[in-house]
Amino acid sequence: MCGTIGRVPEYASIIALDALLADLRVGQARRRQLGMVRGELYRALERGGLPVGARRSLRRLLEQEALTTYLRLAESGALRERQVNGGYPPTSQATNAARHQCLHLLRTAYGLPSLRLGSGGRVPLRPTPDHGTLTALRRRLDQDLATAMSPGHTRLTAVLALVLDAAPRAGELTALRLTHFTPDHEAVYIQRRPQRGGGEADDAWFALSPLARAALERWLAVRTQLVERAHGTSRLWVSLFVNHDGTRHQEGRAVLRPPGLPLEEKGLLLSYRTGRARYGLTTLLPPKLEQLRRAVLDQTPPVPLDTAPTAHIG
Repeated sequence: MCGTIGRVPEYASIIALDALLADLRVGQARRRQLGMVRGELYRALERGGLPVGARRSLRRLLEQEALTTYLRLAESGALRERQVNGGYPPTSQATNAARHQCLHLLRTAYGLPSLRLGSGGRVPLRPTPDHGTLTALRRRLDQDLATAMSPGHTRLTAVLALVLDAAPRAGELTALRLTHFTPDHEAVYIQRRPQRGGGEADDAWFALSPLARAALERWLAVRTQLVERAHGTSRLWVSLFVNHDGTRHQEGRAVLRPPGLPLEEKGLLLSYRTGRARYGLTTLLPPKLEQLRRAVLDQTPPVPLDTAPTAHIG
């Protein structure tokens, strides 16, 4: 169930919405946004802000009459779960855009046509690196692989090389396991997690360049040592340092996690942002990993292999 609010839902439409959400195949970031929308819709119903029929029917909840009112309330800040600086200010342009995207996803998954609900605060896409910058990035990564690198630099280099070859999203990257590669590391299997959800995901095998194979093998050597300390995992990306999981012992001390545990999407994106500056890549890498992915798709789109190599997908 996505975005539960601490009680059994009272409305048939929310029960149906939870079932719909459970079947959607989306990344972690989109699922968090869907959870936000689910919570807002529940609060709008609970406060009597939507048509009565929207309580009994998911179709009625997703129709224009209910959604138009919901968006007005949500964008005003009235459906916030908690106060911000002592009040309930309007939500940001980025949040408004994400909210519209989630509603489009939900209507599509339910079998309803697209619905124009205003601008939704759409945010212009950030610019992407040009072809020359991507070429320079590949050259720089190749040069770095010929030097001694820290574990963090090694991991980031492997991440970037895979993005340049297969253009996976952050959620698709973090889902990678050792079994998603051929034994010789000449190909990788990407399980697509489209942000807008709905329809069949375009999962496929992609050939890896010599750069990606070298970067991957360099990272796997580091990973082996890290995973041994954490008693093993099949996930490709693992943590480098001791951290905590946000919980505490009864004595109040944070529960520590050893290095070598699976790296989640949030951690991978953080490593991209910090590594971009730490390893002198600010002139070659855009601020967001998604910008790099879009540049690859625009300029050198990866072509799936015609036939699947012999390998096991776990």
